[in-house]
Amino acid sequence: MGFGVFGGAVLKCPFGAAPSVLNVLPLNKTVNMLPMANIMDNKPIVNILPFVTCNSAANPAVAAATAAAMGVLTPMPCVPVTAAPWSPGSRTVTVGGQPALTDSSKCQCAWGGVITIQFAGQVTVMVGG
Repeated sequence: MGFGVFGGAVLKCPFGAAPSVLNVLPLNKTVNMLPMANIMDNKPIVNILPFVTCNSAANPAVAAATAAAMGVLTPMPCVPVTAAPWSPGSRTVTVGGQPALTDSSKCQCAWGGVITIQFAGQVTVMVGG
């Protein structure tokens, strides 16, 4: 069991400079008048907002800026690259036809960061994990 994740949830990436926020579009996915997330709410910029700057050497922009600075790690603006859905989703609750997002779900960024949920956006709705 875990908390269901709603719009406004706080996200963290180990390579980001600051936490971010999950944006959930309310397309037939509201619970108690709040937009609830599912595993497909993984779109960069639309759902997963930037973490200010990225310091992953796997990010081509960071690698290029670091090379230009003669090897000194040089963070660059964050643009998450998330191709796969959040995992795992709820095994028992669906939202908008997809498994509900839980506070234990993770999303992989192409630049090596594993995005986690620090705060689900609420503390009352529990969903099966």
